[in-house]
Amino acid sequence: MINLTDRLDALAPAVLSLVRIVFGFLFTLFGTSKMFGWPIAMAQPLGAWPVWYAGLIELVAGLLILVGLFTRAAAFLASGTMAVAYFWQHQPLGLWPIVPVEYGGNGGLDPILFCFVFFLLVFTGGGTYSLDRVRSRTTTD
Repeated sequence: MINLTDRLDALAPAVLSLVRIVFGFLFTLFGTSKMFGWPIAMAQPLGAWPVWYAGLIELVAGLLILVGLFTRAAAFLASGTMAVAYFWQHQPLGLWPIVPVEYGGNGGLDPILFCFVFFLLVFTGGGTYSLDRVRSRTTTD
């Protein structure tokens, strides 16, 4: 008889892919907002340091993470970018990341969550449903 833990363990690689897809999609939206002003108007002038370059990294790394291509490298870059964003932009504003800036916090919850989810992907890879998985099958066969 299979117990609940075994069933959950069997689903873990697929759920990892789902988490990667959702966080990759959300990260891509931050990039498109900074690069193109869509879906939220946060567009920056071409080459504006550091936000425009952060948007470029968010767009490219987000798309790679979304489809699971070069997931570990893209997640490493994205995780580091979010650590820098937190310490440069958010941490100086206040102590508590969960509290919005207008209430005395630093509004840095998004970068912290992205940083650590992407850091996890550096070690786990993209999961069952990723282009990395397809590439590994074709290179080993």
